[in-house]
Amino acid sequence: QIHNGADDNASGTAALIELARLLKHSKTKTNNYLFLAFSAEELGLNGSKFFTEHPTVDFLKVSYMINMDMVGRLNDSSKTLQIGGYGTSPWWGQLFGKMSNKKYFTIKYDSSGTGPSDHTSFYRKDIPVLFFFTGLHSDYHKPTDDFDKINYTGEFQVVKLSTWVIEESGKQN
Repeated sequence: QIHNGADDNASGTAALIELARLLKHSKTKTNNYLFLAFSAEELGLNGSKFFTEHPTVDFLKVSYMINMDMVGRLNDSSKTLQIGGYGTSPWWGQLFGKMSNKKYFTIKYDSSGTGPSDHTSFYRKDIPVLFFFTGLHSDYHKPTDDFDKINYTGEFQVVKLSTWVIEESGKQN
């Protein structure tokens, strides 16, 4: 059977592309960005692990890593977004404390920098991380994970939040 993977992995890939588009038009021009998409996550984080073991940039110049994996199924009623990695930088608490005007989400924070996705490889290299995730669902790794179940408005809100995080962190430099 065909497994289109609309949420896992297409939603994160689409979010990455849209984030790049938004940042291109952003007023924040003081930072450099690296947009990466990895493969073989389920096989042991192989893609991100390889990159972090053979980096193409100096990791001492990397401020943080944002991972958007499975961000396409935001529940319309609870609007709960899970953000992992909250405890990997003392600045995350200050940043998310400013979110009073970002009421679209109910945010469930997890302080851990490790988990079953590519941010773990970066955290293991002492890079602060954030992991945006809209939750598991019954279509996970099944042919039923298709485009008609994606919450496009919710996914765009995740991208806008990612953009806000990047723009706010740019003000700190």
